[in-house]
Amino acid sequence: MITGEAVLIDVPAAPLPTRVVGAVIDRALYLLLFVGLILALTFMSGGASDATFSTLVLLSMVLCLLVIPVTIETLTRGRSLGKLIMKLRVVRDDGGPIVFRHAFVRGLLSIVEIWTLQGVPALVAAASNLRSKRLGDLAAGTYVVREQTGMKLVAPPEPPPYLREWARSADIAPLPDGVALAMRQFLIRRWTLSPAARAALTDNLLAQVQPLVSPPPPPRTNPEDFLSAVLAERSARDGARLQRDNGIRARLLPPDQLNANIRA
Repeated sequence: MITGEAVLIDVPAAPLPTRVVGAVIDRALYLLLFVGLILALTFMSGGASDATFSTLVLLSMVLCLLVIPVTIETLTRGRSLGKLIMKLRVVRDDGGPIVFRHAFVRGLLSIVEIWTLQGVPALVAAASNLRSKRLGDLAAGTYVVREQTGMKLVAPPEPPPYLREWARSADIAPLPDGVALAMRQFLIRRWTLSPAARAALTDNLLAQVQPLVSPPPPPRTNPEDFLSAVLAERSARDGARLQRDNGIRARLLPPDQLNANIRA
């Protein structure tokens, strides 16, 4: 996710217990489907040879353990029944939606780490990294996130009125991610800092922000007011740019029927 100040917010990975519950639901579903297919083959292939029956069983296994899971994750962009119930989704490492390649790599390795080895390698790998990635995620470059998180961004204080006109007409370059995030955190937490720490952080941020702004603010401007005005104006401009980009994208690209159906 990207905030109005163009700061990249890393979406946290889903907790391992939640992932395990979703995986158990999926595994139970696919096992029931496989058992149902085997029973159907038993009744329908009474006169078939053992070799033919074994081939059909193998094809059913591939269908239930690989083809159907990969197809579902590809069409739903990272969901399955278990993930839908637990409100989870598989995304790329950069947060984007997965495609067939990602789903296929995850599904292929799940046959070994989940079905053949009873999920032990998956649990060990997930417990050994910060994003709870199993081996299939490590190979595919994906991880699992919660679709509904409790993460909330606290809005920084509003800029003072006497700087709004100057900020609208000033040339403010895009703020580096780290600088924008540091400004936001400082403006929100400045009242809790000691005077010495507050002054040191203000000077440090001014040294990084002033070269990005022209013309300078009016004389006798409070440095913290200056930082607040720059952050608010940059946020407003980035928000307007994102809205323009979304409008152009909506006019040039066909509507996403999958997302429309999901929202409906």
